[in-house]
Amino acid sequence: MPPATATAATPRTAAADRGAARSQISQLQTFVWTGTDKRGVKIKGEYAAKNATLVKAELRRQGINPVSVNPKGKPLFGAAGKAIKARDIAVFSRQIAVMMAAGVPMVQAFDIIAGGQTNVRMKNMLTDIKTNIEGGSTLAEALGKYPVQFDELYRNLVRAGESAGVLDTVLDTIATYKENIEALKGKIKKAMFYPAIVFAVAILVSAILLIFVVPQFEAVFKNFGAQLPAFTQMIVNMSKFLTQHWFIIVVWIIGIIGALIFTYKRSPKFAHFLARAVLKLPVIGQILHQSAIARFARTLGVTFAAGVPLVEALDSVAGATGSPVYNDAVKRIREDVAVGHQLQLAMRQTSLFPSMVVQMVGIGEESGALDKMLFKVAEFYEQEVNNAVDALSSLLEPFIMVIIGVIVGSMVVGMYLPIFKLAAVVK
Repeated sequence: MPPATATAATPRTAAADRGAARSQISQLQTFVWTGTDKRGVKIKGEYAAKNATLVKAELRRQGINPVSVNPKGKPLFGAAGKAIKARDIAVFSRQIAVMMAAGVPMVQAFDIIAGGQTNVRMKNMLTDIKTNIEGGSTLAEALGKYPVQFDELYRNLVRAGESAGVLDTVLDTIATYKENIEALKGKIKKAMFYPAIVFAVAILVSAILLIFVVPQFEAVFKNFGAQLPAFTQMIVNMSKFLTQHWFIIVVWIIGIIGALIFTYKRSPKFAHFLARAVLKLPVIGQILHQSAIARFARTLGVTFAAGVPLVEALDSVAGATGSPVYNDAVKRIREDVAVGHQLQLAMRQTSLFPSMVVQMVGIGEESGALDKMLFKVAEFYEQEVNNAVDALSSLLEPFIMVIIGVIVGSMVVGMYLPIFKLAAVVK
């Protein structure tokens, strides 16, 4: 009976020890210190401890004569820190991968990376993850506390690496994956940025002409005493409406944009409809198609290479394509694969993947090198996206000039039509 009692108490004791360790670490405070070394040279730094006395004792142990030890003050602005972005996670992934490959213990690696952070939120998150690891959690479990920053795919890959004892290799794979995906996202943003700039510049130029230039001409036209040409009158009416009701127009534009964003986030049907409509656009749609295929191939290749079963890998891939249309397609592919269909057959049924992609996946399945084929597909379409974005940029530069020229030219012609008409009457 006593052995049973002792055995039952062991888990509770271990849990209590982990809780006490976390509590002690969470109570540490950062102190800023200055001191002199054995040569009398003034040095300074930061150290985390429970109180200033412990900091001074540690400094003396290191041969440093402490001069001042003060709690680190909080900044007046931005104390909460900036939001943690996907690029921050990509940089962290590379840092932890390099340190793990170099043989640095995980806790120490987190400590080093957290110490180098300027973003308070990122630093606090890494410190908390380190605390959980010190308390006995696995890395995957510790990352699970931050599902927004470390999605299911990230955690699944880490869990697979921990189970297989190749965490350093998997972390390197994750870092490369995150860097490639972020680079691809940057290209897509660049492709979407140029059309938005064209549209914004066209609206801005039109608004400036209608609000500031046209009213000056209108004052001159009143002295003519003659009826204005229809085109000129239309421009004058537009100027009056914009000048008198600009506030209502701005409110309407903001309201429409807000309603679209709200509906997009709340209605899967509307999101799917809008995504499908955007995919049908002449140039932008092709870039988004290629981007979705590249992200699908790279994500599936990474998860499959890490040893995640294909059906489970497809679960993680669905949300990584960046398109509701491809998201739904991957879910259908997963259902087909789960009942025994080949991946290439399931992909063909969606009618979204080009024949070349399906054939390469088929070759990969038959040869047992599916992950390698998926990486080749990803590399090909990432390069296609890069080329398409560069081509789009080259095309849009003269296109912007043409649009602005048409807008300004139309305004000038409309304003000078009454003058030409008057000159003809005088002759």
